Amino acid sequence: MATGKNPLFDTATTLGKILLFLGVSAICGVLVAGLLVPAAAVTGSSASGSIKFFDTLPAELKVDPPSQSTKILAADGSVIANLYLENRTRVSLDDMSPHIKNAVIAIEDSRFYEHGGVDTTGIMRALVSTARGNKQGASTITQQYVNNVINSSLEAEGKGDEVLLNGVNKGVGDKLREMKLAIALEKKFTKEEILEGYLNIVFFNRDAYGIEAASRLFFSTTAKKLTLPQAALLAGVVNSPSFYDPITNPENAKNRRDLVLKAMYTQGKIKQADYEAAVATPVTTKVTQPRQGCAYSPTSPYFCDYVLHLLLNNPAYGADAKERERKVFRGGLTIKTTLEPAAQKAAQAQVDAAAGANPDKWGAALVSVEPGTGKITNMAQNTSWLPAKGKFDTQLNFNVDKYDEKGNDINGLGGAQPGSTMKPFTFAQWLDEGKSMNTVVDGSVRKYPLNFQWRNSCGTTTGAYNSAEEGLGAAPDLQNADPDYYKPMTVLRGLYNSINTVTFASAAQLDFCGIQKIVDAVGIHNGLDNSPVNMSVVANLLGSTQTSPLTMASAFATFANDGRYCAPIAITSVTDATGAQLPAQATNCRDALKPEVARGVNYALQEVLNRGSGSLIQPRISTRTNFPIAAKTGTSNNNGSTWVVGHTTGLATAAWFGDPLTNQKRAGQNITINGNFYTGIDGYMIAGPMFSQFMAQIAPSHGTEPFPEPPSNLLYEAAPYQPPSNNNSNNNSDSNNSDTKAPSTESATPKEPAPSAPPEKKK
Repeated sequence: MATGKNPLFDTATTLGKILLFLGVSAICGVLVAGLLVPAAAVTGSSASGSIKFFDTLPAELKVDPPSQSTKILAADGSVIANLYLENRTRVSLDDMSPHIKNAVIAIEDSRFYEHGGVDTTGIMRALVSTARGNKQGASTITQQYVNNVINSSLEAEGKGDEVLLNGVNKGVGDKLREMKLAIALEKKFTKEEILEGYLNIVFFNRDAYGIEAASRLFFSTTAKKLTLPQAALLAGVVNSPSFYDPITNPENAKNRRDLVLKAMYTQGKIKQADYEAAVATPVTTKVTQPRQGCAYSPTSPYFCDYVLHLLLNNPAYGADAKERERKVFRGGLTIKTTLEPAAQKAAQAQVDAAAGANPDKWGAALVSVEPGTGKITNMAQNTSWLPAKGKFDTQLNFNVDKYDEKGNDINGLGGAQPGSTMKPFTFAQWLDEGKSMNTVVDGSVRKYPLNFQWRNSCGTTTGAYNSAEEGLGAAPDLQNADPDYYKPMTVLRGLYNSINTVTFASAAQLDFCGIQKIVDAVGIHNGLDNSPVNMSVVANLLGSTQTSPLTMASAFATFANDGRYCAPIAITSVTDATGAQLPAQATNCRDALKPEVARGVNYALQEVLNRGSGSLIQPRISTRTNFPIAAKTGTSNNNGSTWVVGHTTGLATAAWFGDPLTNQKRAGQNITINGNFYTGIDGYMIAGPMFSQFMAQIAPSHGTEPFPEPPSNLLYEAAPYQPPSNNNSNNNSDSNNSDTKAPSTESATPKEPAPSAPPEKKK
């Protein structure tokens, strides 16, 4: 818009600046008389001092981008959540309705295109009006923009108490500084750039900063689609956002809107017919209340919160917590994550179906990772983030650790006892030492006294199971869940039926140092403090140390990935408001197991579902899916923590059901869940269906190729069982165990009917 400037009052000229200063000084009560005489006649110490003061004021304004909303996106680009301290989405002037530009100029600064940052005509008019008792402002849009930029910078620096407001805490010096900066700003930026900046920064409502956010809040539209009445109304709100709020004060808003429309009409910005039609339009709003933060994520509040903690704990986003918070909540970041909406929806449906409404607050969780990349595809639990009637609400994430590896809080439960889902790692060491999975061991042994000679090349193994030594610190004799399984059997059969005594009989022939190295290599750690799980404590063979579902899913993904462990990741890219790339997470993998060992474990874990403890899962995933899948069930001593963890070649999933309350001491016995009474919950009962139905639905989209076969030396028929002859042989049988006769060696590919698999417990 090209307009001529009055050369006398143009603040871009020397004379104009002098006259401007005289006018401002008059406002300040310093050079009132000087307004009536030529500039050259201005003399005296008062005028001289004011000019000197004006010259010392800063003339440069650093215009940083205003605070903008951050978006957390799923892998397909859909929005998971918006984060902000000021709800703002920056848009270009071309993406704003012409009506809003004209309306704001008409009511806030009609000579916007004529002045050089400060409107001297307006100042004089305001002086006269104020002298007559009608207080009137004279700030131009450029001055208002300067004020908003300064205040925005203060807010971003955590100095909100220093924010300057017209008529409240703004002194003479502040006003002069604002004027000088406005003049300097006009030299640096075009009118269009200033108007665009102003409309993007100005405050409309505590939930709407800038015209785009205001358009969405009040009218559920965009700035580009604002109608004339809507634009005029929003232009009017700027003057006093609370008094002219169209939601709470619609009558005030209409009066102000009509005043804006009249100004637009008298200034020739709209025609009479448009003016009359707009004035006749009632004030109506269509509110879209912004939902800020992970708590309002409609699909994945806990995954969102996990992502947020990863960013807020990352020093790459700032030297301290406050700086990182400003970066994340004010920086207009776009955070692309690994979450797959279809997988998340399916996972949420399963945890809700398992225990969505239970007054006793039992927890259900389900998380999956992609072997080979570590990408977390879903993270769901059966709770609501915010209190809701009939719902179990908590802000703790059941799927993740309490702290990250550097000790930063990540708002996690810290896991639960994994029970027998730890047994595959002892089995992996068995294979790593070159032993056949069809070797028969003595599963009748229940006593492992305090003096038992475990093998451990890098430490000392502690713990004992011997009722006769309970007074000396030993636990009672080791037990299985079913009395028919205290007998010799192959290591393979012991694993797929989850027999505790077979796991111990296997470990008695292994180097515990090797078990430790495997557990460490696949990323298993204590979910409460991130410390290693000490496998030299024999109880940890059966999963006594709390670990998180995400940790277990990632560990089992190692089997699916031919022995390569990939750390779990949730963030694939982060860009700031300018499009610059910021640090994200990258796939980070390492060799953890020999490929042949991983293949042997996969072979055995398929048998868990075909004819072992996992065959009791309903619906039976092994027959229902018609694709290769491996898994292991797990249950803690008191049934308070139950699991199924497993994988295909393309997806690994951990399903958990148990006690998520503070001490995790409740027994999962004699309880009712979803109308079903359980004398004791085992892994296959609730976690099992969650796992099977989720994997049946989602796993095919990730790849379900056959697992590679293990080498023959890990499968061949071992020699018939021979009872060991060593100083521990007196512990090989229990006096109440009537079945101590060794069976014939079990074939690697047995053809006998599937045995009845007992529910298993960690004992």
